[in-house]
Amino acid sequence: MKIPQIDLKDYEYKLGEDRIAKYPLEKRDHSKLLQYKSGEISHQHFYDLPDLLPTGSLLVYNDTKVIPARLIFQRETGAKIEIFLLKPVFPTTVIPEIMVSKLPVTFETMIGNAKKWKEEEVLRGQLVVEGKTVTLSAKIKDKARKWVQFSWSDPDMSFVDLVEASGEVPLPPYLNRKPVEEDKARYQTIYSEKEGAVAAPTAGLHFTQEVFERLEQKGIDKTQVTLHVSAGTFQPIKVDQVQDHPMHSEQIIVTKATIQALLKSLGAVVAVGTTSIRTLESLYWYGVKLLENKGEEFQIAKLFPYENRTSLPSPTESLERVLQHMDKMGADSLMGETEIFIFPGYEYQMVRALITNFHQPGSTLILLIATILGEDWKKVYQEALERDYRFLSYGDSSLLWFRT
Repeated sequence: MKIPQIDLKDYEYKLGEDRIAKYPLEKRDHSKLLQYKSGEISHQHFYDLPDLLPTGSLLVYNDTKVIPARLIFQRETGAKIEIFLLKPVFPTTVIPEIMVSKLPVTFETMIGNAKKWKEEEVLRGQLVVEGKTVTLSAKIKDKARKWVQFSWSDPDMSFVDLVEASGEVPLPPYLNRKPVEEDKARYQTIYSEKEGAVAAPTAGLHFTQEVFERLEQKGIDKTQVTLHVSAGTFQPIKVDQVQDHPMHSEQIIVTKATIQALLKSLGAVVAVGTTSIRTLESLYWYGVKLLENKGEEFQIAKLFPYENRTSLPSPTESLERVLQHMDKMGADSLMGETEIFIFPGYEYQMVRALITNFHQPGSTLILLIATILGEDWKKVYQEALERDYRFLSYGDSSLLWFRT
């Protein structure tokens, strides 16, 4: 693929503050649902989704679980220090493993009010976990890299216990409000399972058990991937050349069972959210990497898909190569990282349709939507604005079919 010249101004639109959904609807599946198919737009509700998907479709959703990643400490002087967890550093970079650690852990962070936190100063806070009073401590391990070490007084407690008890829900900055009790449940999908995300895979927030039951009755299967969403998902593009925008790596996990399900359903895969689509496309490119003998590490660089190639393997060839590698390693799941950047000029390999919310103007996610809809993304977003759709994380949904 050739990297095209992209003018970010072509991917802007006017989004008023009043169009941003600050709070979720009472009923998850009562959000509006805009369907784009063969150039035509129709309007339903999310509970209509089973009627819109063909029998035999395979839904792929992201089962990551949002952790309360915003930790607030208070200095003896009274100044508050906010520590936002980004990526694990030590004793492991594997998110599921570090969350259950009972020994001190170190994270790369963002620090609010950092100038008031002296490098040698240990911050401490007391909290109650399962009826026990525990002291959680934080100290700077590497100021330049914003590495912070956390330790706690009860060796029977795991790090996730402390975070769940003390952290705040990391709501997106554009909501411009403090989290409330309701957010603990609503900024989480009903199928969230693996702790590690600092932002929700919001396309999945609309699903209910009733919707899943109707999908099953219609013969629509589902499978899961894991992508632990990073704070980079909110990072605005500030560079002249779009391809120079830094994409933060995100940890992904895919099981052998999921790959086998994908092989049976190629051509009928519906991704739930941009995180799922990035995972699926990264999986394809991992197979390409193996076929091209470019290393066995499951790590997809930002622009790897855009490298010059005379031909590409089919999705079947790529996935089968991944399975061969897993059989050789005796592995039932793959863990890796991806920085994949999907913008106009990208050619999808794995997905037929995408379920997603409405995204910020001039964002990496709008660029992803434009790869699916082409110039029609403007028509879709204008229609949503005119029809009073609610935008962004707690907003309404869309079902976008790829152009054929």
